[in-house]
Amino acid sequence: MFLKHPANFLALGAGSGLAPVAPGTFGTVAAVPLVWLLPSDPLVFAPIIMIAFLMGIYFCNHCTNDLQVHDHGSIVWDEWVGYFIAMFAVPRTWLLLLVAFALFRLFDVLKPWPIGLIDKRVAGGFGIMVDDVIAGIMACTLLHAGLNLGWLPST
Repeated sequence: MFLKHPANFLALGAGSGLAPVAPGTFGTVAAVPLVWLLPSDPLVFAPIIMIAFLMGIYFCNHCTNDLQVHDHGSIVWDEWVGYFIAMFAVPRTWLLLLVAFALFRLFDVLKPWPIGLIDKRVAGGFGIMVDDVIAGIMACTLLHAGLNLGWLPST
């Protein structure tokens, strides 16, 4: 019954967040083929990310209210959006998809400043989303630095 509501189904990453262990990692794994299939043109991808972020505030808030638990581990729409951000204006190669995955998960799990601070202080759907947005921005920044410095191949 819980998953029949579209907001809950999407907040749980179409079920990917229901993995018994490491649901955030499984949620991010589910986002990889989505990024591969989405348009890579930044002028098209940016609005997709913005819409996904705004929808995520609603989805995550709805799911949190239904579960009666703030940022339950099975809520992974925020991982999807964070990973989308990590891949913003990054060439779609398997190596870069994997490096973005690793960097995003690293920032999401370790929660360095300011991610950890925001995670503890900002509530609701926005709070669930924003820490992963910042983790995605940090991962994207490192990817672009690696590409610009020649440490990562662009093809």
